[in-house]
Order: sequence, then structure tokens, then C-alpha cells
Amino acid sequence: MHTQTRIARDAPSLLTVQAPEDIEFLVKESEVLTGRAGRTFVIAGADWLTYRVHWHPIGLKVERLDAEGRVLSTRHLLPREFLGHSLIEALAAGQLFTPPVRHVG
Repeated sequence: MHTQTRIARDAPSLLTVQAPEDIEFLVKESEVLTGRAGRTFVIAGADWLTYRVHWHPIGLKVERLDAEGRVLSTRHLLPREFLGHSLIEALAAGQLFTPPVRHVG
């Protein structure tokens, strides 16, 4: 389902996100394993944009994060609106990644 990619020798391994429906699974997986809301996704490119996605029954909350993990902006999107987000565009281009999560506790 996912492949691991190491961007640089000292960078952590990242999982490649391969399909839009994987995002919901990955967010829920992270929430169950870590006990924290949302999951971080990275768009690989010149700027390495980072987002945290929270999944809700009626839609998604997408937070754009700075290099220190602080929220720069927040958007609340319906599932059909999310399909037009830059995260989905990055996914289609093979540039969407997420760090693997480990069980806390």
C-alpha cells in the first residue's frame, strides 16, 4: 500500500501516499496509534510544505504548518472540496508523503 522514501541521508523515512482514500486511513491510523488528533503530510518540492489533516464525519480540517509545526492557516473543507486541495494535486504528482507513526505508550 505504501512505500518508504528517504529524502536525504539524515532525513527520517517517509511513506508515499498513493491514493486519495489513503489519506482518511492514514489520519485515523495516526490518531489511534498516537492518541493525538490529525496527521502530518509533506508536499515534496522546492518549499517542502507541511500540513496537518484532521478527519471529521462531515469534512476535513487542514492546517498549514511552519517549519516549527505552528499553524499558519486553517481551512475547513467538505470531502468534495478537499479533492481540489494542493495535497491532492501533490498526491497525483507523486509528491505527497507522511512520516510513519508508532504506537505511544
